[in-house]
Amino acid sequence: MHNRPTPANPKFIFMMILVILIVLLACARAASPAIAPWSVSQGDTQANSTPQTVANSSNPFQPVTRNPGDPIFTPTPDQPHALPTPRLEPDEYQVQAGDTLGIISQRYGIRLEDLIAANNLPNPDILEIGQLITIPAPPPVGMGPAFKIIPDSELVYGPASAYFNLVDFIQGKGGYLAQYSEDIDGRTHTGTQVVERIAYEYSVNPRLILALLEYQSGWVTRSNPDESTLEFPMGMVDSWRKGLYRQLAWTANNMNRGFYLWRVNGIGAWLLADSSAIPIDPTINAGTAGVQHLFSLLYNRPSWEAAVSSDGLFAIYNAFFGYPFDYAVEPLLPPGLSQPAMQLPMQPGKTWSYTGGPHGGWGDGSAWAAIDFAPPGEALGCVNSDEWVVAVSDGRIIRSSDGAVVQDLDYSGVTNDGLEQTGWTVLYMHVESRDRVQAGDYVRAGEPIGHPSCEGGVSTGTHLHLARRFNGEWIPADQNLPFVLDEWVSRGTGYEYDGYLQRDGQTIEAEEGRFPSNAIQR
Repeated sequence: MHNRPTPANPKFIFMMILVILIVLLACARAASPAIAPWSVSQGDTQANSTPQTVANSSNPFQPVTRNPGDPIFTPTPDQPHALPTPRLEPDEYQVQAGDTLGIISQRYGIRLEDLIAANNLPNPDILEIGQLITIPAPPPVGMGPAFKIIPDSELVYGPASAYFNLVDFIQGKGGYLAQYSEDIDGRTHTGTQVVERIAYEYSVNPRLILALLEYQSGWVTRSNPDESTLEFPMGMVDSWRKGLYRQLAWTANNMNRGFYLWRVNGIGAWLLADSSAIPIDPTINAGTAGVQHLFSLLYNRPSWEAAVSSDGLFAIYNAFFGYPFDYAVEPLLPPGLSQPAMQLPMQPGKTWSYTGGPHGGWGDGSAWAAIDFAPPGEALGCVNSDEWVVAVSDGRIIRSSDGAVVQDLDYSGVTNDGLEQTGWTVLYMHVESRDRVQAGDYVRAGEPIGHPSCEGGVSTGTHLHLARRFNGEWIPADQNLPFVLDEWVSRGTGYEYDGYLQRDGQTIEAEEGRFPSNAIQR
């Protein structure tokens, strides 16, 4: 971390975002039909864009249902976003070692044919290091649609989903999902359990997952869906992503990417599977941005426009659950929101290491909500540790499995309600099963949670991954609501895993490993 790169200019940031999107496209379907993968035409799955009335619910967080005929107010009103400006003029690029025209075209988000034509190369297969290549501007295309598909609260695993009966809904539809099962981490999961696990791991609304699964493959209502969907029900054709769990994990991660990039004005155009770049309408909301981004990875422009229209996913959602904006809980993050008092997650007098600055809360698509700490010890890698991770605040444990512990916090005089979807929750990740607290336990700040390990998720060394959510939304550790732990405040640099903890003029830099410069104790 000592050789920190200099911040990139806005043009470079925009192009790098396009590169990331292109990489994600590598295994997706390059061209899809201009209609949904299957046609909704019968029974209670008939899709239409006429808003339905949400059924009465026992969910105390559910907004009052509109009466039939009542007006529909502007859904999720947002101020227009200030977005990066897509490149409108030709650019110039100097060839580097390892470059090919294909790599350069992907980097700049243009078609290979257009790059070859702009440079009149005698042999497009031969490039010289230092050679100057003209990069044509992407062809002008119209701005993406302003139609809002879902409110923000219907993308996250938030208050409106707190009392949704996933089991009854899936079994009631009687489709392939109701009879599906899959082995994950050595345990058999039903289709319902797969959806539930994706929902709480990635913090994505299970209703949205079901609507997407139905739109892509018909798995929710069709007992015998097309054979082509059985391995890749979300349409992401990749041998490493076979099966429902990995398909939905990819889906949730990329919806989160669109949602949280939109939150920070971090993207100005979607790059579609046919390599067309569509400027994003600045008036859409983050929930809609998440869905638009997901479909951009799967479809060419005609199919993408169909998917994000009122006759696309919105129609499936409306047929299943009613008008999505009747579920809106707004704002998800109320004005004046502040973090409850928190302490460092280690016992007094124990010296740990600050090993990871702000990075993804779950997967690389969510907000940079997490920071990492490694316990004391000489050994490297995934080793047993008898050190204790301790609670950062008071609250009840609502989940303890697969290396993850989730605590529902008491704060500002409000007693926790035992729900993962509401208020402040803290994720302690990579906690060993040995001596780990159990769901239902009430833990006060400073009391043991368990031992740091490599259990759960992806880890190359024993450590604790600590992240926060409010109303199901991942809270970035490097923005307006940074972590404050014993008055140590988290800061980021704009680079994932890079960051600092600061208190009273002291600064601790995140570094991978154990050094005097990243040592921290209570």
